Amino acid sequence: MIRSILSVGGWTLVSRVTGFARDVVMAAVMGAGPIADAFVVAFRLPNHFRAIFGEGAFNTAFVPAYAGLAEAGEAGAARAFADRIFSLMLATQIVLLAVALPAMPWVVRALAPGFSEDPERFGLAVSLTRITVPYLLFMTLVTLLSGILNAHRRFAVAAGAPVLLNLAMLGALGLTGLFPNAGYAAAWGVALAGLLQFGLLWWGCRRAGVMPGLAAPTLRDPAMRRFFTVLGPAVIGSAGFQIAAFADTIIASLLPTGAVSALYYADRLYQLPFGVIAIAAGTVLLPEMSRRIAAGDVAGAHAAQNRAAGFSLALSAPFTVAFLTLPGLIMAALFQRGAFSAEDAARAASVLAAYGLALPAVVLVRSAVASFYARQDTTTPLYASLTAIAVNVGLKLLLTGPYGVTGLALATAVSQWVNLILLVALAWRRGWTAPGRGLGITVLGVVIACLGLAAVAVYGLPLAERIVPALPHLREIAVLGLLGLAGAALYGLLLLATLHLFGLRLRRA
Repeated sequence: MIRSILSVGGWTLVSRVTGFARDVVMAAVMGAGPIADAFVVAFRLPNHFRAIFGEGAFNTAFVPAYAGLAEAGEAGAARAFADRIFSLMLATQIVLLAVALPAMPWVVRALAPGFSEDPERFGLAVSLTRITVPYLLFMTLVTLLSGILNAHRRFAVAAGAPVLLNLAMLGALGLTGLFPNAGYAAAWGVALAGLLQFGLLWWGCRRAGVMPGLAAPTLRDPAMRRFFTVLGPAVIGSAGFQIAAFADTIIASLLPTGAVSALYYADRLYQLPFGVIAIAAGTVLLPEMSRRIAAGDVAGAHAAQNRAAGFSLALSAPFTVAFLTLPGLIMAALFQRGAFSAEDAARAASVLAAYGLALPAVVLVRSAVASFYARQDTTTPLYASLTAIAVNVGLKLLLTGPYGVTGLALATAVSQWVNLILLVALAWRRGWTAPGRGLGITVLGVVIACLGLAAVAVYGLPLAERIVPALPHLREIAVLGLLGLAGAALYGLLLLATLHLFGLRLRRA
């Protein structure tokens, strides 16, 4: 399982690195002004709905059901089920697209009401969103095909597909001169990326012999009935945190120009460890636990969950320390160039530090929620999610006044911890999770290693700034790289030493 996590994580790392390159170019070309704000809204809209109806709800309803049919040896039943779901998703997305395109001004006004006071920015957001919204159709189908491949333990194609989004956007931004502005270039890059990703997943499924076809959905199929029973609560649960994300965009649009962009750039760095580690672990863990539970191996399912949680925490904790101790240096080194000013970097840095508080929780949630989804229980995570969302939205309203856009990220951090605590407590009460000695020792090792890493960041920064010469546009990158190498070496040494002291290896912890 760890090998599969590393495979998915490796491809996701490539995706995040190319995504970082995309964001660096985008920041240099667009900055954090009105064009960037309009594009962020246009890009977030299809992503919000994809997360609600695609990756979030769909995977939790489809993957355990499909994996269960395949594990039971019912190849024909699994194929028929996939055919019907594919046809249903395609038809639904075509209808949604037909409704969304003419209604886009009202959609943008609801998503970013603050833009209404700036007709130029509002009009640009409407135009760009009409270009990006077809991405939702392709990505919903990509999610389905990815779930099928993952259920057959074929992870690489699905994990590598997002790289195409970054490459398409980089190529489009490189041709900005052919478009009215950089916002249009990036939007057309998004639209092209959806088509490219669907083509790649279609090829992967055809090669594996599992590409679904068209078939009329019917509720006479027990698997379909069960799918809809699970899907309803999953949609509401997935919608919960997307509602909070919508609230972020809505409130940020009411703040001074640049708030939406600051939230976006900080979120992109926050999503780097989340995407590489948490999503990789969750992608592998859900079908693994589903298969083991279907086969009656509950202890094996819990052991797999503990390994995934410990591995995820160990790899993500250094990012938490970096975001909390060096947010200004990180933002200046990575984005402060071209149209992205020092003021933009400082605003985004405070948001990044707040997101750092959320990172351990959001990474562990992906492992914790598998206790329920592997048993096709989407109702319990729904209750936990809605409770966390109520906390999230309430805190956004309270914290935005005194802390501005940073308050939005702080509210997200608190709500993620609330969600994790509720999930673990409910799973423990039902006997659906069993944290073991290995996980406890891993947590201890991570805490010790993080203390050493924090000391490197705090006390090493002045030393690194004295050592590194004044290099135009490169000094911050050199300082960050020096601290990163020293911190990584000490973190790895302390973690491995702690695990060795208790007779554990990281891959077995």
